[in-house]
Amino acid sequence: MVSWKGIYFLLALFLASFFGSIFMLSPFLPLMFVSPTWYRWVTDRIVATWLTLPVALLEMVFGAKVVITGDGFIPGERSVIIMNHRTRMDWMFLWNCLLRYSYLRLEKICLKSSLKSVPGFGWAMQVAAFIFIQRKWEDDKNHFENMLDYFCDIHEPLQLLIFPEGTDLTANTKARSNEFAEKNGLRKYKYVLHPRTTGFTFVVERLREGNNLDAIHDITVAYPQNIPQTEKHLLNGNFPKEIHFHVRRYPVRTLPTSREELQLWCQKRWEEKEERLQLFYEGEKYFDVTGRSIIPPCKSELRVLVVKCISLLYWTLFTLAMFVLLYLYSFVRLYCVTAVVIFVVQQKIFGGLEIIELARHQYFNKRQNGYGRKTE
Repeated sequence: MVSWKGIYFLLALFLASFFGSIFMLSPFLPLMFVSPTWYRWVTDRIVATWLTLPVALLEMVFGAKVVITGDGFIPGERSVIIMNHRTRMDWMFLWNCLLRYSYLRLEKICLKSSLKSVPGFGWAMQVAAFIFIQRKWEDDKNHFENMLDYFCDIHEPLQLLIFPEGTDLTANTKARSNEFAEKNGLRKYKYVLHPRTTGFTFVVERLREGNNLDAIHDITVAYPQNIPQTEKHLLNGNFPKEIHFHVRRYPVRTLPTSREELQLWCQKRWEEKEERLQLFYEGEKYFDVTGRSIIPPCKSELRVLVVKCISLLYWTLFTLAMFVLLYLYSFVRLYCVTAVVIFVVQQKIFGGLEIIELARHQYFNKRQNGYGRKTE
């Protein structure tokens, strides 16, 4: 049954992302054509302010408890984050961890391409240059290559979240994973799916070649009390009561160098996840009895609390202010309609703002390379 809590949560996020995209992000779109580096610097920070909102709502309004154990993060380092995909919302819940241990402005996510069409959310993700995929490696490889090379070219530090399992854990996906295990003589898993290692190895190799990778963060996520599997569960008011993250950090120098060894390395991490989650769910439902990480968070809980309070206050007042301005001024309504048309039309014609940003970079790169050859 639909809950007022779920309606409030999703409506608050939607309105903040919708108005934020129109009145905070769209004014900076022309900067993309002037300086991609400054465009990324500005828009990444604007998007990061919105990413604090679901963290604030989950913890302050709906009482979610977050427990982080293991190695933790070194603030600001460039990494690939690999995580088991227990629910469809894991990528959003991870922001509760990153707010404490890293910088939200660094995060990029690999998401299914249909999400970029969602008004507000999808527009902001396009501006943030998230990597949208079709879940077919033949179609995704070239896009992955272009986006990763772009980040390396402009020296964009990033923490790229990917889900090697490819989809969330359900009865159907577990059955398919077990079928794959039978055909390939592998162990059947109960708490994770067998990872698809092709995309993972490609991403790691590409970032390592571009000198834009410091470490791999292997995160295991678990929900000891209730598991909100889909957006529908959130709409029904079924918010996670507890979210546990266990972090293992692997410096890039410790990773295997060959592709085959890197694939085996990823598969080994999933074997460990299965064992770790089995102990978690069949035991005391914690990863570490201390409830703390080895590396302390870069933000104190007091600072995190201040950030969450400011986020709730700011986005509430901002949303209300936008409604007032739209009601009072015709030029604000005109600007809003114009921005919506631009967001919708550019995606229909070009495929998304991140595609335009990438095309701009590739065009000027070719011009510079051509000019360089002429002057030699």
